[in-house]
Amino acid sequence: MDFYELATEPIDVAAVLRRVVPEECGATVSLDGYARKFTKQKDGTIRETEYLIYEAYEPMALKEMRKLVERAKSEFDISHVGIIHRVGRLEIGETSAVISVAAPHRRAAFAACEWLIKELKLTVPIWKKEVYADGEQWIEGDTAPTIDPGS
Repeated sequence: MDFYELATEPIDVAAVLRRVVPEECGATVSLDGYARKFTKQKDGTIRETEYLIYEAYEPMALKEMRKLVERAKSEFDISHVGIIHRVGRLEIGETSAVISVAAPHRRAAFAACEWLIKELKLTVPIWKKEVYADGEQWIEGDTAPTIDPGS
C-alpha cells in the first residue's frame, strides 16, 4: 500500500489521500504542498511568482523517495506512506507534492508527515525554479534541521 511517484500531470489530491486508508489505522495525515504566489526572499523582500518549474533526476529521486518511506516506517509508529511529487511547469495554486501517512494514532502520523516533507526537500534530487516577471532563480532545498522522531 506504500507508494512514491513522480507525476507530470496535475495531481488529484483526494485520490492520493484515499490510497492510504487501511482498516487497522485510525488516522491519515496528509500534506498538500502547492505553488504560492508570493515568496519571501533571504534578504526579507517579497517576490511575486508567476509559475514554478520542477525538474528531477527520476531514477535517483524514486530511489531516495523509497528510502524515505522505509526510514519513516522504521522510525515512526505508522502503517503506510504515499508520496507523489510533480515535475514540469506548475501554475500558482497547483499541487507540487502530496504526502499521506496512515497510522493507528494521529500523533505519529503528524510527526512522520512533517519529517517526510523536510527530508524530501533535503535528500531527493528534485529542483525548483521560481519564475518572476523580472527574472527567475533555482531554489535550494530546505536546510532546516531534521525532526527527531522521538520528540
